Amino acid sequence: MSNNFAATSSSAVAVSNYRQENCSSSYQTEAAFQSFTFYEFFSGGGMARAGLGQGWKCLFANDFDFKKSATYRENWGGDVLLTKDVRQVELRDLPGAPDLIWASFPCQDLSLAGMGAGLRGDRSGTFWPFWELVKQLKAEGRGPRTVVLENVCGTLTSHSGKDFSAIADALADAGFSFGAVVIDAALFVPQSRPRLFVVAVANEISIPQSLLNQGASAPWHTRALQQAHLCLSSAAKEKWVWWKLSPPPNRKSRFADLVEEFPASVAWHSTAETAKLLDMMSDLNLEKVVEAKKAGCRQVGTVYKRTRFDDDDEKVQRAEIRFDDIAGCLRTSSGGSSRQLIVVIEGDSVRSRLLSAREGARLMGLPDEYKLPKSYNEAYHLTGDGVVVPVVSHLAEYLIEPILVSNHAKVEKARTSDHSMREEARAQRTN
Repeated sequence: MSNNFAATSSSAVAVSNYRQENCSSSYQTEAAFQSFTFYEFFSGGGMARAGLGQGWKCLFANDFDFKKSATYRENWGGDVLLTKDVRQVELRDLPGAPDLIWASFPCQDLSLAGMGAGLRGDRSGTFWPFWELVKQLKAEGRGPRTVVLENVCGTLTSHSGKDFSAIADALADAGFSFGAVVIDAALFVPQSRPRLFVVAVANEISIPQSLLNQGASAPWHTRALQQAHLCLSSAAKEKWVWWKLSPPPNRKSRFADLVEEFPASVAWHSTAETAKLLDMMSDLNLEKVVEAKKAGCRQVGTVYKRTRFDDDDEKVQRAEIRFDDIAGCLRTSSGGSSRQLIVVIEGDSVRSRLLSAREGARLMGLPDEYKLPKSYNEAYHLTGDGVVVPVVSHLAEYLIEPILVSNHAKVEKARTSDHSMREEARAQRTN
């Protein structure tokens, strides 16, 4: 048996169990489901691929980061992966005609923690060369039936909404109907991680009415999303749809369930280090620790260090803790303040350490069989940059697959037509 993650039973555990036990859909038929194909741009460690599951066939994956690509190959093999800046990817690198293109393009210039460069930035601005490839595919008759763009919620407000409007105009101009949803991963895994998902459908593909709302609805269409919609151009609004997304089942896991007693990637702090961490807490946060000691059972909290102003209006670093069974949002590891810590309290015993690499992977919905980088920082960066696996599964199960299944005959006819057109064009060039 292959060592690739895609070929092991763990992939079935990661996705198939989630769908079979929690997400029964009347749309899905095995024959149609097995035929779906996709590209994964800005692929990282292949978390979108994990979420789509074995029934989907990856035709192409791309990332510029060689370290992330090494992890991708370790888990999925390297037959479809091209490690290259998206600006250097050419149309001839892209095989076939995908049913879906997934793109979790870089968020740094769009996030609240970034420098505000937006889509003009060197990193988030890679959306434009990516989108140029999508347009070239469409011009050649190989355009995707569906596209999913995933990014931080700051995309909605970046440059007073102009960046989101630019993305909307690009989708509309290229012949897509589209809408967006905001999904907090905490609905699926014990991690607070709201993200924006723009789901676009090619004009020639019909959308089942059961997937459409007349207007915005909670929890998917937040106030920020509704405000961003109001700022769209008239042409973009004509192509806009309000997606009707089924709610997920109640989340069963707690953060405490994911914690390792004997982590391999990090060590428990010394008594002095834990005392120093507690000393960094405000009175309000220390009170949470005191209450956790009184609980009479094991309590697990997560901690982030943040810069705050004290009573003298001076900047100080504070340790802020939460005991709500949900971890804070994983972030890319660029410094000590971005690394999440955990505190385990059992009576008067208080222990602390960094969140382990495996715990970070579990918070992203990855199974323990998924192979992580040996370097702690690389593993933390990989997961902090990724998309939560069961969120991808939910979108696929309740939006993308129903659309493709309902258009299955039309899609197959279009594929045949596209193939004939390409063969005819090739013959003309030969002659």
